[in-house]
Amino acid sequence: MSAFLKLVLLISLFHFGSAVRSLSETPSDQTQQPSLQFQYHNGPLLSGKFSINLIWYGNFKPSQRAIISDFITSLASPPQSKPTSGQPSVATWWKSIEKYYHLLSSKKQYSPSLSLGTQILDDKYSLGKSLTARQIQQLAAKGAQNYAINVVLTSSDVLVDGFCMSKCGSHSSSSSSSHIRGKTQKFTYIWVGNSETQCPGQCAWPFHQPIYGPQGPPLVAPNNDVGLDGMVINLASLLAGTVTNPFGNGYYQGPKEAPLEAASACPGVYGKGAYPGYAGNLLVDPTTGASYNAHGSNGKKFLLPALFDPSTSTCSTLV
Repeated sequence: MSAFLKLVLLISLFHFGSAVRSLSETPSDQTQQPSLQFQYHNGPLLSGKFSINLIWYGNFKPSQRAIISDFITSLASPPQSKPTSGQPSVATWWKSIEKYYHLLSSKKQYSPSLSLGTQILDDKYSLGKSLTARQIQQLAAKGAQNYAINVVLTSSDVLVDGFCMSKCGSHSSSSSSSHIRGKTQKFTYIWVGNSETQCPGQCAWPFHQPIYGPQGPPLVAPNNDVGLDGMVINLASLLAGTVTNPFGNGYYQGPKEAPLEAASACPGVYGKGAYPGYAGNLLVDPTTGASYNAHGSNGKKFLLPALFDPSTSTCSTLV
């Protein structure tokens, strides 16, 4: 349900039907406008009010957790916490997802309203420091499963099957423990790893020198944390894929096993004028020199990926 383009590495998928934010979404890939038409596969999109529950696995500083939680609250319009300090905003980026819902013939589905839910800390590494896809699913199940997207975030010292080899994160769905009218429901979840010490050149570009492709100087991370600012990029991409293709039969292009989704169809594009090795024309903080394209809650700034605009078949950027 997220992310695929050509790469030197072979993409391996979760055996229970997940999709990945793959290493193909790096500066070595084609960053020009994709020549494709998104297809709707007649399945449900996420619609309604959803809580995003965060499951922190491993060692994260409070300041690192604040980066992710402020990003999530920034998705709300108006924001849940202190208002954003300017435009373009994270909420504006998220609002563009509505275009996928406008194309639906059914008016019963509308873009979801997201809010920060509960946060679960597992800093004792309850499942060890090397996780399988099934264990990621187990961790995701710790969060509420009704009208929720559960996000598993693994720290830089945690190994996950396929991490840095073929993917930077993934989203999937699983059967819920709750039943409605006697039917088993599904819940969606996301996993994103902190690549700071394992593969920042693959999963935290453009804030680190890329391993593949054209070599340009890395940009300064807006929150002064290469690993966490990279996680925001991957989380944003996977959130877009989760709501528009939650169960593998929503909006995507290409094979179901490795689809191109709302953000993964525009790899390496963050601003206008992007090309391989160059993220595009971005905003720059005059004090820190950090590059960003979106304002968020509590004075935070973020770099967010371009989204594929299904109405124009082009990659749409904030700046």
